[in-house]
Amino acid sequence: MSVVFNDLLISYRQIWKNRMLANNDVSPEQVLKEAIKRELQDANSHPRVRKSIEVKYYLATKRITESDLSNDDKVRLIHLHIEMAAQLMKDRNL
Repeated sequence: MSVVFNDLLISYRQIWKNRMLANNDVSPEQVLKEAIKRELQDANSHPRVRKSIEVKYYLATKRITESDLSNDDKVRLIHLHIEMAAQLMKDRNL
């Protein structure tokens, strides 16, 4: 499974080229999930201009589907975005 996440992390980096992704002794799965979480939370934007999780999910999905990645990688990345968005929305409603 680690190989799959390593490949997905490489694909993620192809779409978001200027994104800083720390990988200091952390698994590719953890790096990728943390990057997606920060993306969906719009953590790289100023708090006054942050978009909702739903808007960020839509924009990420659009960017993934319009990319040159393989269809398998697109589906896997979208699935991870769904998983992370569901978790964030659950945490938000607690």
